[in-house]
Amino acid sequence: MSVTERDIFSGYMTTGHDWNGIKELNSPIPRVVLWFMLVTHVYAVIIWTLYPAWPLGNTHSMGLLGGDQKIAVAADVATATAARADWTTALATEDFDTIRANPDLMGRALATAGQLFGENCQACHGAGGMGGPGFPRLSDDIWLWGGTAEDITVTLRYGINSPHPDTHVAQMPAFGRDGLLSGPEIAVLTGYVQTLGAGVVPDDPSEGAVLFQENCAACHGADAKGVEGLGAPNLTDADWIYGGDSATIRLTLLNGRQGVMPAWQPRLTDAEIRMLALYVEGLHTKGAEDAQ
Repeated sequence: MSVTERDIFSGYMTTGHDWNGIKELNSPIPRVVLWFMLVTHVYAVIIWTLYPAWPLGNTHSMGLLGGDQKIAVAADVATATAARADWTTALATEDFDTIRANPDLMGRALATAGQLFGENCQACHGAGGMGGPGFPRLSDDIWLWGGTAEDITVTLRYGINSPHPDTHVAQMPAFGRDGLLSGPEIAVLTGYVQTLGAGVVPDDPSEGAVLFQENCAACHGADAKGVEGLGAPNLTDADWIYGGDSATIRLTLLNGRQGVMPAWQPRLTDAEIRMLALYVEGLHTKGAEDAQ
């Protein structure tokens, strides 16, 4: 059983614990620690009194100083918005030719739009608009809905197959799932689409060509070069959104495609949308320069 005793050197009582001859002293807490604890408690009380601290149901205590970070941030945003109101107003109201002719305005627009693109578009379209499976490449001259800033503004504002009433609408039918074509017909059409890189042969009597003209030409064109403004891509080039291999084309014919792009109007201002339109419009030029 442990026995307490007084240490002859320090004068403190021991706790009765002994580790191989080393005895634990029942010494008091150092005074500096007590002072530190006192100061921190007093500081906490002062902060609780001066600043927002305690939850009160749906609100909180405001503190004697009435500080509110939301109000402070809102004030900072308002100040920043006012400071750039001159050029953002111009971006929202001037026609694109006037903006393009103003190097200072274009510089501000593109610098800001680069960050906007990274925050809102890059997750799908990739860095520099390089695209990826299911998401069109923006750094080339191939466009489904038009590649001018004016066209891109409309696409950004209303989206594609989005809930917005003015959205672009495009849908590839599910020829297999909906029973529009049989399995053998889809197999034939898959093989035919893979030959379109050489172009459509006029008056081609083959089964694949006939199936294409009867089921696909209305959207993709009789020449299979697509129809800008309908969202139907060119099938004669090497640019594929979902993939041009046999398995992917067959899957597309079986189940259809319906790409969706959000309508950015509720999230971005008119000035921000038009900045992005100018930025995206210039991506193909930058992409061509990078490729050289």
